[in-house]
Amino acid sequence: MERIRMKNPVVEMDGDEMTRVLWAWIKEDLLEPFVELKTEYYDLGLVHRDETDDQVTIDAGAAIKKWRVGVKCATITPNQKRLEEYGLKRIWKSPNGTIRAILDGTVFRAPIVVEPIKPVVRNWEKPITIARHAYGDVYKGSEIRVPGEGRAELVFTGADGERKSKIIYDFEGPGILQGTFNKDSSIQSFARSCFEYALSTDQDLWFSTKDTISKTYDATFREIFENLYESAYRAAFEARGLRYFYTLIDDAVARVIRAKGGFVWACKNYDGDVMSDMISTAFGSLAMMTSVLVSPDGNYEYEAAHGTVTQHYYRYLEGCETSTNPTATIFAWSGALRKRGELDETPDLIDFANRLEAAVLETLTAGICTKDLAELYSSGVAVRSVSSKAFLAEIRKRL
Repeated sequence: MERIRMKNPVVEMDGDEMTRVLWAWIKEDLLEPFVELKTEYYDLGLVHRDETDDQVTIDAGAAIKKWRVGVKCATITPNQKRLEEYGLKRIWKSPNGTIRAILDGTVFRAPIVVEPIKPVVRNWEKPITIARHAYGDVYKGSEIRVPGEGRAELVFTGADGERKSKIIYDFEGPGILQGTFNKDSSIQSFARSCFEYALSTDQDLWFSTKDTISKTYDATFREIFENLYESAYRAAFEARGLRYFYTLIDDAVARVIRAKGGFVWACKNYDGDVMSDMISTAFGSLAMMTSVLVSPDGNYEYEAAHGTVTQHYYRYLEGCETSTNPTATIFAWSGALRKRGELDETPDLIDFANRLEAAVLETLTAGICTKDLAELYSSGVAVRSVSSKAFLAEIRKRL
């Protein structure tokens, strides 16, 4: 069979642990038999990031800006335990955070819905899309371990030498400090992306922060969203019968649980990280969540929204067969290939991406799944839980 040809490459970013294993299997079983894959490869596995002093992550981000489309495997963001386990030079920052800072985009995450698997929240009828700001906050924060008694101050020195400061706390003993930041320009890009995405998908847009407590930081987000809506988007939203809605993050959580779904929920960086995990789990599994980073200048990075599945990887190393769900990783590849096809006007590549997703959904709808989904099906469906390799084989049959 003649394979589909690609005009331009996608930036391929390999990852860690069990998702790295799945990554290779997906390419071997579902992609390479049908597509002449053209990729610019970057190994973002923790060992190689350490060897290159994380320069490989920076290079990958620059490559996405060049080729406009990237696809990324899940990666480890190390802590002290990982530093010791892998013998790292130091605790490297989140590769996702680094790439997001380079692209200055917004991450849109939505659950992959399968008809026989009903959400845990019974009144959810439609998917809920998380729009996550992909810049700044704790992911680019600076931290200090306070050794003992002393004064902590927040200080800003302007280009003109003018100095502004504020006392944070007079420590009477050891403690911790963290400094985070954001930029008006990035928040404006985030807001514009959210309004555009909501219009393009014909969905209401919700936005939530905690501006009653964070009266400058979070309030700036709220004000920028409100000003942009009033100046540029109110007319378009009202003409389409859509609504922009702001509320506090704690109130938003309560409202989301009572809602029927079918809207975009915009969140700050960390809030979006946490809430996307909650949404994906409630709809079925962390491995059933699509994720795409969209930058203001039209670059796209598709990734698996879940982690590296460490415990499954340890069992795999022992020679055990695992039942790790590869769905989100497959959809990362299909999303990247579809976008590549759209940008390059390659209809065969778009068609293949659509058929790949349809084959996955057909397999799951038939009750063939990995163990994380086996207990979630509606009654009356004959469920067969299989290993990761067997699941990919079932998809291959339908593809």
